[in-house]
Amino acid sequence: MKASLSQERVELDERDFFQDPFTEAELRELLGSTPASDVFSYRSPSVKKMGLKTDELSEDDLIRLMLEEPRLIRRPLIKVGDRVLVGTDKKAMEEVFPQ
Repeated sequence: MKASLSQERVELDERDFFQDPFTEAELRELLGSTPASDVFSYRSPSVKKMGLKTDELSEDDLIRLMLEEPRLIRRPLIKVGDRVLVGTDKKAMEEVFPQ
């Protein structure tokens, strides 16, 4: 789906990964060099519900879990070039979309 950031007038591709889940290859490509631990939502209620011991999980475990349960992916994820912005980091957003 194409959309635009109204204030910034930036064209973007938007994806609802709950409706259109990532494949492992897509998630790994999206992350690039960004560690899976940077996009894993450790505070998600799903972590407790699934009984996860997050300190024992490898990067591959985190990716597998995010594929199984998309609620474990921090949102929004915004990829600009090779950079992945995670969550609502205003400072990072201002760097990428200067006013």
